[in-house]
Amino acid sequence: MKKPSAVGATEIPRPIDAPDVAALRVMLVGYGEVGRIFGAALAGAGVASVTAYDILSIDASWMATARARASQDGVTLVPEIGRAVAQGSLVISAVTAAATTLAAQEIADASHPGTFVLDVNSSSPATKAACADVVARVGGRYVEAAVMSSVPPHGIRVPMLLGGPHASTLQPTLAALGFAATVGSTSYGVVSAIKLCRSVVVKGMEALAIESLLAARRYGVEREVMASLAETFPGLDWERQATWFWQRVVQHGRRRAEEMREAAATVEDVGIRARMAAATADVQAWVAALRADGVFDGAADADWRDLADSIQREKLSGNDQSR
Repeated sequence: MKKPSAVGATEIPRPIDAPDVAALRVMLVGYGEVGRIFGAALAGAGVASVTAYDILSIDASWMATARARASQDGVTLVPEIGRAVAQGSLVISAVTAAATTLAAQEIADASHPGTFVLDVNSSSPATKAACADVVARVGGRYVEAAVMSSVPPHGIRVPMLLGGPHASTLQPTLAALGFAATVGSTSYGVVSAIKLCRSVVVKGMEALAIESLLAARRYGVEREVMASLAETFPGLDWERQATWFWQRVVQHGRRRAEEMREAAATVEDVGIRARMAAATADVQAWVAALRADGVFDGAADADWRDLADSIQREKLSGNDQSR
């Protein structure tokens, strides 16, 4: 079996003392859902400052809305990554999986030696190890993080595993800030392997729910299917769970598709064909495309049946994308 050569391969300078919370200047790279939630919590945790940058800053409409939210939460939103990163003592990378490597390079280009870089992105072990190398070359201290559940409703208390030789140094500071972070490994790649192998199941269940229940709804047998699932798996509230699955995919299909491509790479890196991870990525990307086309406008928080019916209406309009 082929082993992922990048995991644990990074040489990093000996860590120094963890930063003091009151003197901490936090920089968020990525101000989407996760960045906004973390930013508000960090601003209320007594740090010296919280600054955020997002690639969407070039969009004036997005920037106006995001700046209003940031101001309300005590976060300073900036249009350029370089100057803000250079001033940060803790940089948190919270971008999409596909943007992880680019974000690490831009952070490294702007950061000063000794800066902690906490990477919370859902990327493969090999990607995380490569990012650690990039940050280490400029004297930064890269800490890999695997977020082990959906950030909402947990917020900053979402369970998180830390990895790498600097993880134990940063962990007490993160705990003081309110993070529920524990050290999972002193090597890079291990906690991401845990996260993404888990994602094959969790995101796969979402994709299965989309495909199964959409078909059941069109056949008119969803009541019987749901009753059978409840009998087979009595520990789950299937009505509530199905709606949760559908809503998360509708709201975050693009990000989840990218994560599942990273999961597929993780599986492939140990010599296993990533059949399920790849198929899950396809389903998530398909739902994301439907949302981009306006199929779910006004219904993103609806019951799963209403979301399925939105796709049905798309079929009846002659723009069916369900194949």
